Amino acid sequence: MIRIITISDLRKEWQLRSEEHVERQRLNPFSDDFDHQHAMDVRLRKGDNGYGRPEEGSKTEQRGKRALQHIHKEIDEMCLIVRDMGMRGRDGKIRVTFGRLFERYVRISDKVVGILLRARKHGRLDFEGEMLWQGVHDNVIITLLEEQDKPLT
Repeated sequence: MIRIITISDLRKEWQLRSEEHVERQRLNPFSDDFDHQHAMDVRLRKGDNGYGRPEEGSKTEQRGKRALQHIHKEIDEMCLIVRDMGMRGRDGKIRVTFGRLFERYVRISDKVVGILLRARKHGRLDFEGEMLWQGVHDNVIITLLEEQDKPLT
């Protein structure tokens, strides 16, 4: 199908783009055309759909999705290493000490504790305490939660 574009269509498209640009400038605090009152009137508030989230289809949203996929991949990798290194207990769950896991995993990534915290947040691993420090918490037991040990990606 061939689409015929008239001068009028081009003019309307240009006008629409121009109006969108003017609106973005009114909302941009770094623009000379920034309108504080207008920005406060149209901003999202807690509970609004989209609040605290990047604009749909934006590059920020795309970067966030890629970062989340990367984190899930690292969590999957961490769980595989725990399964590989750990010992199965009487209850059937696999466990490893933080010290052993740290020594092995630090060669793969320097974000050991961050990945452990995310894995716990997603219900993949469990351990005592809020934070783990190398040398201080080497004997803390990291437990692989088998019933939920399936890839997130």
